[in-house]
Amino acid sequence: MPTAPAVTQAPRFLDLHVLQTLPYNNVNRDDLGSPKVLTFGGVTRTRVSSQAWKRPVRLAVEESIGEKALRTRRLPEQVFRELVERGWPEDLAAMAGAQVIRSTETKLALEKGDRTTASLLFLPDSAASALADIAEEHRDVLAKALGKAAAAKPLLPKDAVHKILRSRNGSIALFGRMLAEIPGAGVDGAVQVAHAFTTHATSVQADFFTAVDDVNQWAEDAGSAHMNTGEFSTGVFYRYATLDLRDLASNVASLTGPQDGAATPPPTTDAAYLRDADTLRDLATAFATAFLGTVPGAKKTSTAPHTHPDLVYIAVRPDRPLSLAAAFEEPVRAREHGWGLPSRQALSEYATRVNRLLGTTELPYAAHAGLDDKPLTGLGAAASSYPALIAGAVDVSYPAAAQAATA
Repeated sequence: MPTAPAVTQAPRFLDLHVLQTLPYNNVNRDDLGSPKVLTFGGVTRTRVSSQAWKRPVRLAVEESIGEKALRTRRLPEQVFRELVERGWPEDLAAMAGAQVIRSTETKLALEKGDRTTASLLFLPDSAASALADIAEEHRDVLAKALGKAAAAKPLLPKDAVHKILRSRNGSIALFGRMLAEIPGAGVDGAVQVAHAFTTHATSVQADFFTAVDDVNQWAEDAGSAHMNTGEFSTGVFYRYATLDLRDLASNVASLTGPQDGAATPPPTTDAAYLRDADTLRDLATAFATAFLGTVPGAKKTSTAPHTHPDLVYIAVRPDRPLSLAAAFEEPVRAREHGWGLPSRQALSEYATRVNRLLGTTELPYAAHAGLDDKPLTGLGAAASSYPALIAGAVDVSYPAAAQAATA
């Protein structure tokens, strides 16, 4: 495992740089079904939006840490179904589902027969059950108001409902949450993800296909029952994400700290991380592992583009995050070995130059792992594997947490 040089500044950002080849695919399409594109360096590239890649990353993180969060407008419907399963009559359960929103006394609005909210909510998957527990405690009040004008007024305790809507877990600590309607419910995500794009120029490739009617084989006009054209692309993608280590520590501290609307001050010393050492390491490891190991699922049944990165470079920085996207402003040109090797070389050369200009040649951690037999000198030390690369970065990112974990 690569060792980190001695530094005086505390680690602040964990930067992940990935080069990954995707074969014939359409993992992220536009409103017309074509692969998304962008113009960069005067040429057209294939693009995968950050949202398209972030969702499978989040789902993989949640599976790894065993904590799910749900993004939904159907919270009232969830509470309704929870209460019906507990034996409540449907009319009273539906009223209770609407009351978890009405009782917030905020700008959260109800739609579609009071079964959905106008805004998307992002909550731990236990939130609906917890809100149903509050409704259980106030069932008599709700039952008395059923069918009356009072049903349109707040009937549940606002503070108790707000506490649930402010609740968060590891997934929310990583990816954040926008919920301006509830004071203190918003969470600044510790993760930032860039749109992925090909390191070289690309063009859309058309695929004409047909489908046969299996039952119509004996008909005189037997033939194709369906014809269409799909659009696909191929390429080597540069992917980048950064994890704000201080923000993650602050968000994790707030998981068990006060969530009454007041901001949780960020930890400022290694000692402040000790209580959350295991959680911080688990979340950072889960995110980095998921970012390296996932591919968006669009068109997966017809293309199966399940590749793994050709190269991963991780840098832990003390000052600011640093994307290396500009390494590919001049599009890479294919050689006898295709786009992969020149893309990896271009990233290494650019990283060397930009670190020299910034005066940050000795970072808290800089290492890489990939397909090349020889180390890429501009990308720090060579790690033996992706798990070893991630483990080294996490140890440096939370040094006090690392010491606590091995004590």
